[in-house]
Amino acid sequence: MIELIALSVVMGAAVAEPPTLVVRADNTRVTESCRVVVPEGLVIEDADGDGVLHIEADGVTVEFAPGEGTLRGAPEDAPYETLAGVGVRIDGRRGVTIRRAALRGFKVGVWATGADGLVIEDCDVSRGYAMRLGSTPLAEDGADWLWPHQNDKGEWRERYGAGLYVEQSEGVTIRRVRARERQNGIVVDRLYQSRIYDNDCSFLSGWGLAMWRCNDNVICRNAFDFCIRGYAHGVYNRGQDSAGILVFEQNNRNRFIENSATHGGDGFFGFGGREALGEGELPMGFSCARKGNNDNLFVGNAFSYAAAHGLELTFSFGNVIEGNTFDSNAICGIWGGYSQDTIIRGNAFSDNGTAGYGLERGGINIEHGAGNLVQGNTFAGDVCGVHYWVDEDAGLRELPWAKANYRGAVDNVIAGNAFSRVGTAVQLRGEVTGTVISDNAYAGVEKELDAPEGLEISSAVPALPAPAAIPSGIVVGERRPIEARREFAGRENIIMGEYFPWDFEAPMLRVRSMGPGEHVFEVFGAAPGGVRAEATTPAGSVTCTVEAAPKGAGRHVPVVVRIIAGAGVTPYALTVRAGKASWERTGAIIGIEWHVRTFAWTIDPRENEEGWRAEGAGAEARTLPSLNLAYQHAGPKAMGFADAGTDKFGTLASGKVRLGPGTWRIRTLSDDGVRVRVDGAAVIENWTWHGPQSDEGEFTLTEGREVEIEVEHFELDGYAVLTLDIELVREE
Repeated sequence: MIELIALSVVMGAAVAEPPTLVVRADNTRVTESCRVVVPEGLVIEDADGDGVLHIEADGVTVEFAPGEGTLRGAPEDAPYETLAGVGVRIDGRRGVTIRRAALRGFKVGVWATGADGLVIEDCDVSRGYAMRLGSTPLAEDGADWLWPHQNDKGEWRERYGAGLYVEQSEGVTIRRVRARERQNGIVVDRLYQSRIYDNDCSFLSGWGLAMWRCNDNVICRNAFDFCIRGYAHGVYNRGQDSAGILVFEQNNRNRFIENSATHGGDGFFGFGGREALGEGELPMGFSCARKGNNDNLFVGNAFSYAAAHGLELTFSFGNVIEGNTFDSNAICGIWGGYSQDTIIRGNAFSDNGTAGYGLERGGINIEHGAGNLVQGNTFAGDVCGVHYWVDEDAGLRELPWAKANYRGAVDNVIAGNAFSRVGTAVQLRGEVTGTVISDNAYAGVEKELDAPEGLEISSAVPALPAPAAIPSGIVVGERRPIEARREFAGRENIIMGEYFPWDFEAPMLRVRSMGPGEHVFEVFGAAPGGVRAEATTPAGSVTCTVEAAPKGAGRHVPVVVRIIAGAGVTPYALTVRAGKASWERTGAIIGIEWHVRTFAWTIDPRENEEGWRAEGAGAEARTLPSLNLAYQHAGPKAMGFADAGTDKFGTLASGKVRLGPGTWRIRTLSDDGVRVRVDGAAVIENWTWHGPQSDEGEFTLTEGREVEIEVEHFELDGYAVLTLDIELVREE
């Protein structure tokens, strides 16, 4: 207190205000502490991609003026996928503080390199770069999958953008940052001994927090909810490598405490890394021994309602997962393939695995794991409680990581857990040796143990480690994000739009379907009777109807806007209003009568197309108003065709339509191979085995006439889909 009084006497009664910096142009330099003001409505493009505002001094505080400090890199109506550039750039400067920044319209809000001691607080990095999603409420588009496996050259930043991107720094504090309407929130690369807390990066289409090679950090009391893509409730649950928290490539000794990461692709997606596995070019003398995401602590987090896994943590060692909640994850609560010496204790698992894939389902799934402890957890309503197994995995077993670390599925312990209303409490498959199952309680369980005949199982519990101790003073933050969104419990609350999941605040418009004869849109969050829509066309005629949701239907029942047109091609312009929100869309409705045949095949179409085609020649044809065939995992029978099986079937379709002069684009979504011909000429050719993938091709007509469109499609195995749309690109 004496020091503070003395300091105030020296400084005087008044503290000088920092100078005001008015930002009007790209490449504005900051060399001292300042108060940033941006003229209202001014857009400043980062033309050279290295940042609009450059902080070029150590120890400065840059505070954006509330209400006057919004830095915009693009107009507010610019499409998300076109947003580019960096708002604020810091390179090699220490002790910088950024406060109350509002950064909109950039691919990266703040990009900091070598910024030890950086503080970013009370900032909003909403409305940034995001890819438009090809996946719809009817079918998945495989092109939406992310690829997080490489980032040593800044691939995450370049490909996917971030609200904050901080790299090669230590002692950083990131707190009370908000991100909406962008793909990724906070991305950190080689961050050490730092704290990330009280942030809310939710309702994104990528990652709330993404970490690459980060050690000894505290991540506490953040909300990373609804970070998801590739999901339609009851239709498909993929997630496409989105996650509330993504942790890739050797992140060690981090503490994740009391975070909410619900409704994601995964809640937490952790992978030891390609380098850890021994793939690619390795540093000289590199050893894969005990490499992965190791010795991390997870306490008191909510990892629930994921499209895939609550927590995925593979090829890793010595992690402690204690006192967390795993509720209603589609595939399983924890997926820990090849993990070793993991402690999973005192967690609550409930109703996991209802949309699992085969035998990967339920509470805890660990393949090829060793020395893992599952103790004192509760399992209620899960399809399966704990599942350990071994399979061939010949490719993985040959990796340098496996040669350095693999012990087999041995010495795993399941002790002191409570299983209630569970399909199978414990399942063991293959040579899962040295397993201990002891002192568990069972109530209302269909099957307590499913194990190979003759497999030796011990009931002698070894000495167990003490509960995890959270270091004193490490829990930081004041928010309680786990309680904040309890009203949205359940995966049915994941409602995907054209870029992001719906945030339940502003109304959202999305495309439901675009079949021949009609286009259907949905408005979520609008009051019953509160939607107005009008569609106009320069040729032909369209009918636009609004089908209001019934009163009391709840937030999940949308208002439907339906545009109907006749045969041929009818372009339209649509305006939709819901309260203060409004949207404008353009499109063209294509009316085609398709003649469609489906058939089982025995001749591989990749080896003998003519023979394959001949197998389908005699199949019965059906007439359909659209090619919108969401076969999924059920095959043609799901679409009302004769049963041709769920794998190895083909689709042959043809239709005629009169088109005007101009350049036309055909777009398909297929799994697997697809070919499209227009008047006998190939427009799309992707005759391969692939996951759901978009393809497009164009053709030009010099005059209006009738054209014939032929479509061929084959399915090898697994998921299947075939859709086709046509649009006018340019009029002649």
